[in-house]
Amino acid sequence: METDLNEKVDRYQRLLKKALEKAEFVPLDKSHMYVAASDFYTMAKAYYDDGVHFVKVNDPVNALACFSYGHAWLDAGARLGVFIVDDGELFAI
Repeated sequence: METDLNEKVDRYQRLLKKALEKAEFVPLDKSHMYVAASDFYTMAKAYYDDGVHFVKVNDPVNALACFSYGHAWLDAGARLGVFIVDDGELFAI
């Protein structure tokens, strides 16, 4: 079971990293929606960084939770329309 968990952590980490690289802001700079996009992206990146920390300290359960929550922030931003996304494998579009 631990091997399955570690494989899932690795997969979710890779997916979130790719999604962070692909998420492109839609709103105009300094607009209210740009601030929202920035907040969503910042939360996703913070969860990614926390997940990396948990991987380093051998805490795969919390790492997986962080990578999952981070991805959820990007998906929510994509659904809100603050990110341009074109990859149905990385985003719930």
